[in-house]
Amino acid sequence: MSLKLDINTTAPDDIYDSLIRMHEGLDDEQSAHVNARMILLLANHIGDPAVIAEAARIARSAYAPDL
Repeated sequence: MSLKLDINTTAPDDIYDSLIRMHEGLDDEQSAHVNARMILLLANHIGDPAVIAEAARIARSAYAPDL
């Protein structure tokens, strides 16, 4: 299974709103912890180490393209 990079939802605005609301009222440290927890929850849901590694590589590529 490879990572889906095309839009894979019928409600992208709802997803965006949920992600923004997740951070309301939190300071920077709390937001970082919530992001980490969200990543771990979604990684567990995906369950495929190759897909998770691919997502991590793509997410980081904007800052360290050769990793």
